[in-house]
Formats: sequence, structure tokens, C-alpha cells
Amino acid sequence: MAVFQIKNNGGLIDYLTAHGHTRTKIKQLISHRAIEVNGKVVNDLSHPLLKGDTVSVSRGKKGPEVVPALGIRVIYEDDAVIVVDKPAGLLTIASETEKTRTAYYQLNEYLRQKFPGTGERIFIVHRLDRDTSGLIVFAKNEAVKRQLQGNWEDVEKRYYAIVEGTPAKKEGEIISRLNETKSLRVYSDPHSDEAKPAKTKYRVLKRGPEYALLDILLETGRKNQIRVHLADIGHPVAGDKKYGGKKDPFRRLGLHSYLLSFKHPVTGDPLRFETKMPDRWVGVKLSAVKN
Repeated sequence: MAVFQIKNNGGLIDYLTAHGHTRTKIKQLISHRAIEVNGKVVNDLSHPLLKGDTVSVSRGKKGPEVVPALGIRVIYEDDAVIVVDKPAGLLTIASETEKTRTAYYQLNEYLRQKFPGTGERIFIVHRLDRDTSGLIVFAKNEAVKRQLQGNWEDVEKRYYAIVEGTPAKKEGEIISRLNETKSLRVYSDPHSDEAKPAKTKYRVLKRGPEYALLDILLETGRKNQIRVHLADIGHPVAGDKKYGGKKDPFRRLGLHSYLLSFKHPVTGDPLRFETKMPDRWVGVKLSAVKN
């Protein structure tokens, strides 16, 4: 159940549409007696709201909790977006050989079971590699998808990366133009007009005899960008054999999307989500870098 405290006088439908609910969904909620104002069920779309009122919105009758499969964890959900924490080893979307063991498929199944008969579904905004864990945002309609993608460079996207060795500079910026071979390998290409500009910032947080922990700020969002850029400076992501990694301490990529921050595509409210570093990384011997 979502609970809202009204700050200004207004109408019920105007308030709920401004906070991500569609008119169709509001009508459905009212028909299921799922909206209350100050503890009383409301059945009128034009019900007036006064400053200080409490609006409660439930998803209808309570039943067994529906959760996504395959280790996906829902961090945030409303009628416009859903933010999840994807485990390593899971594709974002289907490949030629895998159709159902993906975040996209499992989240659509989750919505179908949670809201049967409503036709709710998700839309891809961005992706994480199979062996990268962490935060992904999906849209719940085409318009939200287009808006998020259109403003994607304004989204703050941060990653933790465990890399081989330690960069000589405590912090730096990697800029190149990225291209892709027919075999789907991404590389820095300063000559082709088809290559796309990419920028990655990094800061060394901890270092050890074999590895370092970096805080990565992804200023663009190109395919395999972090992996290519860190390999370019001689410090590939741990476990990344595709881009020159020689060690595999976690049996997965040492890459985790830990922060997403953006404006809500409907309300404009700032949203910020963070997840902790994967537990399996704690065993790597690292010491904090002094400023």
C-alpha cells in the first residue's frame, strides 16, 4: 500500500495522475475499493483533497506476495517505472539461445501475476551485461521509455569495479570513440565516423597487491563501455577474459551497478537508488586509499 500526505488542496484524480497513475488505473482502483482518503473508501474520481489529508492506495485484495524469480529484487515500483537489482549471471533481455531466464521475461511474468488482466508490462530502457550485477530501471509504458532514454545522459550511473592492478592516478577520465566488430567485440576507434563518443570517470577507492576497487561514473552509456575503457588503461575488470582479464576471483565480472539517480519521468521528483557491494567481493584484500 502507498500512503501520501497531501500538501496542497486539489482533486483526487489530478493528484494521482501527477504521481504516476493513469486515469484507467485510477478507475480500476476505485472500482476495487482500493483508494482511501483519511481511512474512508472513496468512489468518486473528483473527490476533493485538502492540505493534511492522507491518501492510501492499495493494489486490491491482499494475497500471497508475488516476487520475481531468479534472484531479481524489486527496489522501487510505481505506475511509470520499476527499478530492480539484477543478480550476476542473468541476461537483461533474450538472446538467440535464452528466452525466459532473463530479467525482462521474469519481470513481465511478475506483473502479469501481480496485476492479472490489466495488461501491465515493462519496456527496456537500458541493459546490464549478463555477468554484471546491480540496478536497472524499466519503464511501464512506451512514453516513459522514450523520455528516460532521451534524457539518459542526465541520469547519474555509478558502478563499483574490481580491476586487475591499480591505476597510477587516483582518479581520471577516459574518453574515446567506441566501435564494434562483426563478432560483437567493442573497441576504441579514433578513425571511424561510425564510432560513438564515450566518457568514463573513475576514482580509486581501495587497492591491494592484486586488485583495486574503483568508483566509476558512467557519463555516456555505450555497450561494454566500462570494460573497454578500463582495459584501454591497462587495468581490465577482474574476470573479463573478453577484454584482457587474466584473473577470475569471483567467477563473474567484477562490475556492479550500485547507483541510479534520475528525475521521475512523470512527476519530475528526484529519485535516487543505491545497493551495496556484492558480498562475495568482501574477501578480496584491499586497503582504503588516502586522499
